[in-house]
Amino acid sequence: MTVIIDPKWELFVRVAQIGNFTRAAEHLDCPQSVLSRQIGVLETQCGQRLFRRTGRGVVLTDFGEIVFARIRPLMDEAARLVVDIRAVGNEPMGEVRVGLLPSLTPTLAGPLFQTLRDQCPLVRLHFMDGDSAHLGEWLKQGRLDLSLLLREDSEARPGEPCMAEISLHLIGVPGDPITSQNQVRFADLEGLPLIVPAPPHLLRARLDLLAKKQVVELNVAMEADSVLLQQELAIAGAGYAIVASTTVAARVASGLLSSCPIIEPRLMRQVVLGTTQMRPRTSATREVARILFQLRDRIFCSR
Repeated sequence: MTVIIDPKWELFVRVAQIGNFTRAAEHLDCPQSVLSRQIGVLETQCGQRLFRRTGRGVVLTDFGEIVFARIRPLMDEAARLVVDIRAVGNEPMGEVRVGLLPSLTPTLAGPLFQTLRDQCPLVRLHFMDGDSAHLGEWLKQGRLDLSLLLREDSEARPGEPCMAEISLHLIGVPGDPITSQNQVRFADLEGLPLIVPAPPHLLRARLDLLAKKQVVELNVAMEADSVLLQQELAIAGAGYAIVASTTVAARVASGLLSSCPIIEPRLMRQVVLGTTQMRPRTSATREVARILFQLRDRIFCSR
């Protein structure tokens, strides 16, 4: 027997997943006042608060956690029923939540949407972006169906197909005598003012471990976790950053930065496609994964 879900519970689940009324309202394309009022109606019906406000948004109360654990499987069952019925006609449909790395969003979000619109018009995309650590957590929590993730060296795990292997470059201002070379040894980074992520970022841990092995003293002039911030600081002359070559190709080509690969050892990074274990795999999910790989050469080889 299939349970009919009150639409207000779908709003509740979306707010719980996003953790912010404003962003949830934007995603749902409805006024925040309407969303807040609907959640208020649910809380009145339940006789208890479902959410607790924080400085960054909202989190579920203990009671809300219990309700979420009960309502989420029912919604997944309803979604599977719709997908199964539609699958009789062999046409993928439904929502697919995709996580994107900020550095790839400008070149991937548009082509993915356009290709999916042409090939699978009944599939709806819900995009979320963030650093690899956050995206990985959202996959574990079931907030995402698929996500691009960064893996350092051979860190890719079973079930995570590799989309691309990218070299890490040292970047600096145009004409810099170091970054204008064809390559730079890791040992030659010693003493250079570096702009790197703060611990426990995976790249920072990797750099610190390699420096210890090679007895190289890295000079951390500034910490910045965002790749965009690192680039902006490098452009401003604050120091050198270590980033994936694909993320700075456009700025190097436009003359805003210079870059060269790091060798001995050559630092490489993998971009993999992760899949959640908390949500059912559907034909729509499989189609989005297929299209992501279809777009792989355009995204990574043209940058």
